[in-house]
Amino acid sequence: MGRASGVAHTPWPDDLAARYRAAGYWRGRTFGALLSELAGAHADRTAVVGGSVRLTYRELDDRAHRLAAGWHALGVRPGDRVVLQLPNDADFLPVLFGLSRAGAWPVLALPAHREAELRHFAGTAGAVAVVTAGPERAAAARRVAATVPSVRHVVVAGGRVAGTTDLAEVTAPPRDLADPDPGGVALLQLSGGSTGLPKLIPRTHDDYLYSVRESARICGLRPDDVYLAALPVSHNFPLSSPGVLGALHAGATAVMAPDPFPATAFELVERERVTVTAVVPQLARAYARAAASGGRDLSSLRLLQVGGAPCAPEQAEQVAAALGCALQQVYGMGEGLVCYTRADDPPEVVFGTQGRPISPDDELRVVDPDDPAAPSDAEVAPGEVGALLTRGPYTVRGYYRADAHNATAFTPDGFYRTGDLVRRTATGHVEVVGRIKDQINRGGEKIAVEEVENHLRAHPDVLDAVVVGVPDEYLGQRSLAFVVPAGDASATLTAQGLRQFVRTRGVADFKVPDQVRVVDHFPVTGVGKTSRRELRAEVARRAHERETKEPMMTEAVRARVAAVLGEPADGLADDEDLLARGLDSLRLVDLVERLRELGLDTSFGELAETPTIAAWADLVVREGRG
Repeated sequence: MGRASGVAHTPWPDDLAARYRAAGYWRGRTFGALLSELAGAHADRTAVVGGSVRLTYRELDDRAHRLAAGWHALGVRPGDRVVLQLPNDADFLPVLFGLSRAGAWPVLALPAHREAELRHFAGTAGAVAVVTAGPERAAAARRVAATVPSVRHVVVAGGRVAGTTDLAEVTAPPRDLADPDPGGVALLQLSGGSTGLPKLIPRTHDDYLYSVRESARICGLRPDDVYLAALPVSHNFPLSSPGVLGALHAGATAVMAPDPFPATAFELVERERVTVTAVVPQLARAYARAAASGGRDLSSLRLLQVGGAPCAPEQAEQVAAALGCALQQVYGMGEGLVCYTRADDPPEVVFGTQGRPISPDDELRVVDPDDPAAPSDAEVAPGEVGALLTRGPYTVRGYYRADAHNATAFTPDGFYRTGDLVRRTATGHVEVVGRIKDQINRGGEKIAVEEVENHLRAHPDVLDAVVVGVPDEYLGQRSLAFVVPAGDASATLTAQGLRQFVRTRGVADFKVPDQVRVVDHFPVTGVGKTSRRELRAEVARRAHERETKEPMMTEAVRARVAAVLGEPADGLADDEDLLARGLDSLRLVDLVERLRELGLDTSFGELAETPTIAAWADLVVREGRG
């Protein structure tokens, strides 16, 4: 079966679908049917905690039935799309299951999304309703409804807002509604949106519940577990890997954290005796620092999952030790594939890889990253870095209403091009080294930024690091490292010292960052990941400033060189080799001090590498202090 055009989702070929059913991956069960089974098995156990609200499995099931009837009364019908933008609270799961029981497809927007993104989601999906919370988001949703003709309802949780429907009113006595097709779309997730606005990812009941079920098993979830949703629960990681849905599948309790910060999370861990939670690496490091100060009882925590981005080995080990629990690395994507380190993996695997796939039928290919359009069997040698392609029983075969993008995002035989650069170990574990688009081509030498970032993060005074490529007239690209210091280390961290530290790690010279900037913090996305997009925007802004600053800085550098040489400034050419002109080592040492007046923290050796006025002026401006 070929790729269908203009349909809700690209189906798996008939032979693969039959294989997945025969293997027991796809069990023909819907979200609603699963919740009914769980309510029968765990009726009086606590299913969800959100603020002051506590719902048992029976109460969650009842609320979902009443909401399904309420959606039907509003005119929401099977196959209708509804943008769901709710925070982490007790409403999220009843609304999700209620929409599913009504046969609607929730479009899982993040709380951080604003009007432009909501308009994109609603317009692309042809949504009939937007569900959100709070006056500000309600106002944005109303403006979306005014410009997207398909949107008929704006439903707001947490209080009445003029011109909208109160979520509390979307309820009716339970009624018999046809169960959706388990092989049909259950929900629409969002892609990372790294190349523009996010694409919509159609996940079916069959494929998604297989991922949830196996994730809960791999992570060892039990009925006595308490899972803390610290990250926004509409994101795939805290929703299903194993997330709140995995917790429910195990008969455990899901606790909704209103924000992911240590003070909030630790209070909930202590109060609810949380056993499992999931964070991104940046938060993991913040949790480790907060735990060191004490003040909260975290002894119930048995497992911290770290995902969303790779966690450097040294820091993964430090986080586990600081929190006194096991650490599990998770690598996954809304499009499907999820990898986990396992409880019986040796420490070097847990701390040094991002795990191995859920399913025996997850197919992974690692191909030449310089030719991402190569045939899907053009694999690199074992252990080499390449671009990851994948397909399997829970990895989609195409984005929703995105035929043109699908033609490049998927191979003709159905492999999804993840865009990730990985290395596979002999044991089948995956080590993520970066993104294809983040790979830096420095004069023909390829730099995987994740590798350099991990070396920088190994420095005892570095909290976090991000490396991006910046345009360069001679090399095509140079590398720029942004570094956030740990604690009070900002006064002692220098660009020169950090570059030397990376050299001592035994890496190739071309991988040592060309530039280093020490910053107070990184911009973050709605789920707490570092926003490389905003950092690149900052680089572009500085490049624009450079165009206006460089002539002035060239003259400032020329004046200092002239003073050191004792010659007229107008006799010094921009691109002249100044070592050949007599700028010896003693004079270079003098020049280092004079260039510090311009804010450049450099060294004798660094100046000697490119001994021209133009290069030094460029260095001052590129370092961002000129």
